[in-house]
Amino acid sequence: MSLFETMGNMDNISIGIWVTGVMLLLVVIGVRVAFAAAIAGFVGLVWIFSAKMGFEKGFLVAVKMAGTIPHSKVSTLALSLIPTFILIGFLAYHAGLTRALFEAAKRWVGWLPGGMGVATVFSTAGFAAVSGASVATSAVFARIAIPEMLKLGYDKRFAAGVVAAGGTLASLIPPSAILVIYAIIVEQDVGALLMAGFIPGAVSALIYGGLVILLAKTRKNFGPPITGFSWKERFESLPGAFPIFFVVAIIVICIYGGVGTPTEAGSLGALMILVIALYKGMRMHALKESLLETAKLTVMIFTIIWGVLLYVRFLGFADLPSAFSDWITSLDQSPMVTFLLILCAYAVLGMFMDAIGMLLLTLPVVYPAVMALNGGDAVTAADSAFGVSSVGCSIWFGIIVVKMAELCLITPPIGLNCFVVAGVRPECSVQDVFRGCTPFFVADVITIAVLIMLPGIVLWLPGQMGFT
Repeated sequence: MSLFETMGNMDNISIGIWVTGVMLLLVVIGVRVAFAAAIAGFVGLVWIFSAKMGFEKGFLVAVKMAGTIPHSKVSTLALSLIPTFILIGFLAYHAGLTRALFEAAKRWVGWLPGGMGVATVFSTAGFAAVSGASVATSAVFARIAIPEMLKLGYDKRFAAGVVAAGGTLASLIPPSAILVIYAIIVEQDVGALLMAGFIPGAVSALIYGGLVILLAKTRKNFGPPITGFSWKERFESLPGAFPIFFVVAIIVICIYGGVGTPTEAGSLGALMILVIALYKGMRMHALKESLLETAKLTVMIFTIIWGVLLYVRFLGFADLPSAFSDWITSLDQSPMVTFLLILCAYAVLGMFMDAIGMLLLTLPVVYPAVMALNGGDAVTAADSAFGVSSVGCSIWFGIIVVKMAELCLITPPIGLNCFVVAGVRPECSVQDVFRGCTPFFVADVITIAVLIMLPGIVLWLPGQMGFT
């Protein structure tokens, strides 16, 4: 029997496994996720349809799908949130609002042990509330915070690490582009996911801040606290940071109060920050730079989505998600042990893939398996394995898996935030940034453990909105 005949006689699940293996190999050898997924998805579709109707017809069907899938899926209204959220962040930076926010944080919490590090964590969390992109947050504060910390005598590895780790908070604290992508993939309400990210994001920031204080207390010459600011100077710093909190409040009120959809909230937030930026004297070249940076980052994200959607369509025809779900639920382990093993697999996979690509590739297969572990799509909290309802499980798993994706941003060898910080600050090598991120990796593990043991932290706010 020839190789072609052997390939033609394979069942769809076997084809799915082979194609997925080839795609992962392409990613490991350095092919961009978008192109690896698109190539694998297209080849897989040709393979499946050729086995049924011959190569020529199968190839034409695959070509038609490849031509229509990107437009039909990316034209989803909810995806328009991504460029608006990213635009808010870049406008805030070029208007000088991020520097004002950092100055306010420095004056209010700088007196703590490791005060400049704590100020960096809290200011990145504040900026994350108007920026949907972790990479943008890290790039901004690499310019603002690292020089300040180096002047005070902080170790450059720690200074770079706290900025790279602080940038990951933008993945969790709304508005978050990656939460929007998760919601679209699993067909969950975008507003529910965005609201669910607030409290876990705040908890993560507090754990980061506590870690910095602990390091300052246990290490000699860590970095002096910042003293000498009077109460008057502290209160004088607040008006400069107020516009950021105002925009956050507008977005939250629109979503939480039911005034508008998340898309409308994001658009209104972008308009408000633009008006504030122009009022503060933003010049045309700064506005042009904001729009260009937004376009570049948006195109990168959408290119990944386009490529992965083709692979996801192939997975559907291969029936691999349901087969994986059946296999997971048949394992002779408790649901929680299996769930933890899935998270460990994410931690390993995140070492070789970027966060968005990893979620787009894995969720179509992993999400049905996690829902099955919990008890199905219509289970109540009382009867479920994880103590959450089916809707609650979808939201809870979303926050946890996004937090896992944050780990990917600071773990070698692909940690994107680390490369961004090293690119902005030539005095910090990539190795320095990765070493500086090590304590924050431990902090993220603690945060994930807390969210697993106490799902109410994730589900309380969506519950108040009637989502769970």
